[in-house]
Amino acid sequence: MLPIADKVQAGERLSFDDGVTLYRSGDILAVGWLANLVRERLHGDIAYFNVNRHINPTNVCVASCRLCAFGKKKGEEGTYTMALEEAFATAGEGYTEAVTEFHIVGGLHPDLPFEYFMDLVKGLKERFPKVHIKAFTMVEVAFLAKRGKMTIPEALQKMKDAGVDSMPGGGAEIFADRVRHIICDHKIDGSEWLDTARLAHKMGFRSNATMLYGHVENDEDRVDHLVKLREVQDETGGFQTFIPLSFHPDHTALAHIPKSTGMLDMRQIAVSRLMLDNFPHIKSYWQMVTPKMAQISLRFGADDIDGTVVEEKIYHEAGATTPQGMRRQDLIRLITEAGRVPFERDTLYKAVTRSEDSFTVAV
Repeated sequence: MLPIADKVQAGERLSFDDGVTLYRSGDILAVGWLANLVRERLHGDIAYFNVNRHINPTNVCVASCRLCAFGKKKGEEGTYTMALEEAFATAGEGYTEAVTEFHIVGGLHPDLPFEYFMDLVKGLKERFPKVHIKAFTMVEVAFLAKRGKMTIPEALQKMKDAGVDSMPGGGAEIFADRVRHIICDHKIDGSEWLDTARLAHKMGFRSNATMLYGHVENDEDRVDHLVKLREVQDETGGFQTFIPLSFHPDHTALAHIPKSTGMLDMRQIAVSRLMLDNFPHIKSYWQMVTPKMAQISLRFGADDIDGTVVEEKIYHEAGATTPQGMRRQDLIRLITEAGRVPFERDTLYKAVTRSEDSFTVAV
């Protein structure tokens, strides 16, 4: 660990082997201390959060990913697809705290036309012109492009024209083919995910990136995933936040896998902060790791704990027992009690100043 500590303190890039060593180190506090050093170098005591609303327009999905409890086959019991007016009403329900972001992801529906999703975005922009729309994972973009018989750049341009402002980071899972064949064989492969992100960034989109950990991957798979993201970031600079996602096995085809532990959650956040030296932000998604562990993560490399969410379906279908949403004041209390300074941001990390029912974003 000492050679790694020397590198971190000198601001030098860590190698693949360094990443494996960090995952296997028995001294979790040392790993966390180093990650916190980098975190404070970048952000001091600030911890970011936002007031956002998740919208999942459909759970009908052609993929049969063994990791997923959200997506359902067409005609299966429990499926739903929102009519556009229903989606607009859902968005409005979360508007009481002056939401600054709509986060839109859903299933890969076999019948919904490309225009449905563009009309969804346009309608939200018309009704909520100040709200940033973060929509469509790289997996959804590739699927919708194919459904619409267009290239990925053509699809991205139509999304931009409709009003998509940035993109979420989901669907990355683990890039290694061996793992992907087991957990999500029906999705685009890892290289296609990375290529789609490259194209999006080159067209001016900022996006997030994720990793789903705690299932059948090993330490080398995790490091490989981080290094591949780092390489794309060197090239495009388009990723703004990395979000480690803890696998929730309940109600999935991998329900026999033990749930992630707090030690693994904190180690994943810390190693991510240390390996992804060119990512501005590391997010601890409180919905996944619990609010209590999200507090601790603010000393293990995380500088962001996500937002109010209002209603989260994907991880709760897989057995998450955390609240589906959290009020702004609750997030502020979590951050303050962790000894950090709350900073309400918009999606692009600009400061938000608000009154009771409106907000202003710094320019």
